[in-house]
Amino acid sequence: MEKYNKHNLNRREFIATTGLATGALAVAPSSIFARSPKGSKMRVALVGTGIRGTGMWGKGLVENYADYVEFVGLCDINPGRLEYASKYMGVSCPVFTDFDKMMQQVKPDSVIVTTVDATHHEFIIKALKYDADVITEKPMTTDEFKCQDILNAERESGRKVTVTFNYRYSPYMTKIKELLQNKRIGDIVSVDFHWYLNVYHGASYFRRWHGIRDKSGTLLVHKATHHFDLLNWWLDSEPAQVFAWGDLEHYGKNHSFRGDKCRGCEFKDKCKFHWDITTNKRYMDLYVANEKYDGYIRDNCLWRKEIDIYDKMAVQVKYANNAFTSYSLTTYSPYEGWRIAFNGTKGRIDAWEDIPWEKDRQVKQSELHAIEMDQAYKEKAERYDVIMVMDNFGEYETIKVPKSSGGHGGGDQRLRDKIFKDPNMADPFRHAAGTRDGSMSILIGIAARNSIESGKPVNVADLTDLKPMAVRPAK
Repeated sequence: MEKYNKHNLNRREFIATTGLATGALAVAPSSIFARSPKGSKMRVALVGTGIRGTGMWGKGLVENYADYVEFVGLCDINPGRLEYASKYMGVSCPVFTDFDKMMQQVKPDSVIVTTVDATHHEFIIKALKYDADVITEKPMTTDEFKCQDILNAERESGRKVTVTFNYRYSPYMTKIKELLQNKRIGDIVSVDFHWYLNVYHGASYFRRWHGIRDKSGTLLVHKATHHFDLLNWWLDSEPAQVFAWGDLEHYGKNHSFRGDKCRGCEFKDKCKFHWDITTNKRYMDLYVANEKYDGYIRDNCLWRKEIDIYDKMAVQVKYANNAFTSYSLTTYSPYEGWRIAFNGTKGRIDAWEDIPWEKDRQVKQSELHAIEMDQAYKEKAERYDVIMVMDNFGEYETIKVPKSSGGHGGGDQRLRDKIFKDPNMADPFRHAAGTRDGSMSILIGIAARNSIESGKPVNVADLTDLKPMAVRPAK
């Protein structure tokens, strides 16, 4: 097998030259893979075999959805990760370094896209042209031009793109949605929403490719798309105008020393952010063992000068229904969690998660993100999250919501159930998301980024042909 490195094949070149002789690492005759008859398993191909792809969308499907899903192809630029992915996921399907060849030979019903954010549009559009549906990780893409290209491609194809907003499916988030949908505090006039990434999880984004805006679109797109989507969904409206501030004042160039990577760094004894990847076997097997193919370093120095995303962000959003929202994202907080407050015409709702002194147990901050992402699911909740509701001129009510286990507060499993087990299940809170929802979430982040760079407010209607609506349309 030919050996690849960062000098002769990078991700963008890989996409742009999908006819290269690198080809499929293993192939099967196309006649074997005819489109599945109705009622049989969904024939799925996965492109992007990193942690998310091999985990939630890989091994998680193989172990829990084998009656509904059959993997017919895996694709990645990195042949070493492909080999690891096959073993880790426990599949025997063919693997490819060429996306076009995979689509031509295995003809999947659906393609799951979990590549670097800035390449999502390439694979979404190609999959649609190959007559496949698409299931894409958030964010759908990273700028307004790619967003418009996706919208155009979906309209022309007649196929469907599903954007996987798993946080919507969390029982806690759903309970907030139910209260708002039932007008428990009247019409919403303003929202305060603040998200805190701790010094362990927050720092991880700056070690990875996410620290480069050309790949992630900044955390206003990569990370905050989760949060902006929740706002859109909770408010049942769409963003009209955005103004924002952002800066890079802690990570990247803002340090007196820097190394090559954490492994073997001469500054490890005095750097509080030093991270020993060698203690994580999965990261070692998936990333470190395969650096030789594409040069991707998972434990990069978070003080490297090429980092060009923001590490503090504040965003103001005016919605089409005239609700005002204030949002902030902090990337080096001592603790990880979030707070939100909805101010309504009849009262107020306060909600939060993982604020240390408001929890019934202590968890090490260094372990918190791994616990949250754990896909293990328990039928019976062992703890509760709280929502506070207070009426104007009245008393406050405490609503206890059983805390669900599994990734993203139990949202991961419920999302996959909807996609794979029962796509036609009742959806009274409209959890399912397509390209319009995917667009409206990223367009807040894109508008915020544009606003930071221009110093001016940005109208969402100026970014794509989607016109913000006061009430979210049915589709």
